[in-house]
Amino acid sequence: MKRVPGPTDHVVVVGAGLSGLACALHLLGAGRRVTLVERDAGPGGRAGRVRLGGYETDTGPTVLTMPHLADEAFAAVGDSLHRRVELTALHPAYRACFADGSSLDVHTDGEAMEGEVRRFAGPAEAAGYRDLRQWLERLYRAQMRRFIDTNFDSPLQLLHPDLARLAALGGFGRLDDRIGRFLSDERLRRVFSFQALYAGVAPARALAAYAVIAYMDTVAGVWFPKGGMHALPRAMADAATDAGADLRWTAEVSTLERSAGRVRAVHLTSGERIPCDAVVLTCELPAAYGLLGRVPRRPARLRHSPSAVILHAGTDRTWPHLAHHTISFGAAWEGTFDELTRTGELMSDPSLLITRPTTHDPDLAPPGRHLHYVLAPCPNTTVGPTAATWRDLGPRYRDRLVDELERRGLEGFADSVQEELLVTPLDWASQGHAAGSPFSVSHTFAQTGPFRPRNLVRGFDNVVLAGCGTTPGVGVPTVLISGKLAAARVTGGTGNRPVRARRPLPASDTIPVPAPAGADDPS
Repeated sequence: MKRVPGPTDHVVVVGAGLSGLACALHLLGAGRRVTLVERDAGPGGRAGRVRLGGYETDTGPTVLTMPHLADEAFAAVGDSLHRRVELTALHPAYRACFADGSSLDVHTDGEAMEGEVRRFAGPAEAAGYRDLRQWLERLYRAQMRRFIDTNFDSPLQLLHPDLARLAALGGFGRLDDRIGRFLSDERLRRVFSFQALYAGVAPARALAAYAVIAYMDTVAGVWFPKGGMHALPRAMADAATDAGADLRWTAEVSTLERSAGRVRAVHLTSGERIPCDAVVLTCELPAAYGLLGRVPRRPARLRHSPSAVILHAGTDRTWPHLAHHTISFGAAWEGTFDELTRTGELMSDPSLLITRPTTHDPDLAPPGRHLHYVLAPCPNTTVGPTAATWRDLGPRYRDRLVDELERRGLEGFADSVQEELLVTPLDWASQGHAAGSPFSVSHTFAQTGPFRPRNLVRGFDNVVLAGCGTTPGVGVPTVLISGKLAAARVTGGTGNRPVRARRPLPASDTIPVPAPAGADDPS
């Protein structure tokens, strides 16, 4: 594995999102001095926090899987995720509601899920689920260490026995077809293939290897941190501070001082100069390349994932059929992916993710109130409406979305809203997200593994990239890995460790560990 040559005693990490914080912790654990600079007033990046009156809402991801990856970052400095953050395993992980009125609780426990599938679709589908689960576990083991949790220097690294194992498992076929070999019920097939949208690819065109995301969602377990997802970056920042990192808030980088192929110092807009031996850039790819003054050459232009409209709503009531996470599927399926990725139209019959974090943490809302987070996928601004178009389109689409929610059983939703925040591709674009998408570069084959933008930048000896735009990709687990891999480029560590299929901790549904003072304070 290539690493940063020369001295690496002092590293500046730019960006305090999950990848930057993970990188900082791994660097600290390897004995490096770390200065972390963040343009915002606190940690989190995409996993931020906003106050809406008396409501506290996460601005980014709401689903936590594979928490052991976060724990690895804490462990690097002798700390523990479970000492810092109280986690609750979600049962069910999701509730899937379908256009025909049926619903299915998605359990990550194998026996519970097999029983639920039998109730929902009969014994043949239950047997198919059992075989599917075993396949997902084998797929995870074949991919994780060799193709996800690794630094690629060349596509030739793919030539390994694990590649043959992945091929034998059907990983290079199509996701829809492979899931269909186990399940014939079209509703069940959706439950195990909608995750392809996270990768920015329709299930009918996604590689079956991307079912590893379904493994994370439906087998390994889904967790909720008390205080919301923002509690995770807050705790990571606290751990980094305790381990000796110098964290600078409201510190935006203006330029990088370069000479002889190395960055010698980071300059802030405040005028401060921070000398360094190496720098890790976790900002968006366009911003990182802008600071470096160059864009790496690629055979084809980068393609970005679909975007999303998010409605954050503080309400005076809730609806009993909602779980913590509810996936509300429309009747349409393949056509909606064409709208999102090809024709650029807003989904005519949307599938929605509705998250109610007050299910497990009522303190996120005033007494007797509730918090709902509604995510509606939409085309990015390259394929669909431009960012500027969303200025007028956003309020109209919000009303369409509320009407759709009421048609799907959330009667009285419009009148229940006390506080709200609408986020559209216009907002994502204004935050610097390319193509107005918070989901970054899509995971087409040509943008995955060794073909994804590398975390080393040609022409710079001591610059490393981290975040969802580089390897291994999009999602909370992968950006945590990205930070670890970036740190390994600096320290020369391997960046990975033996991987077993992970299951929820059996002792208890809740890990009741008191967070240190201020860890869950969103201020």
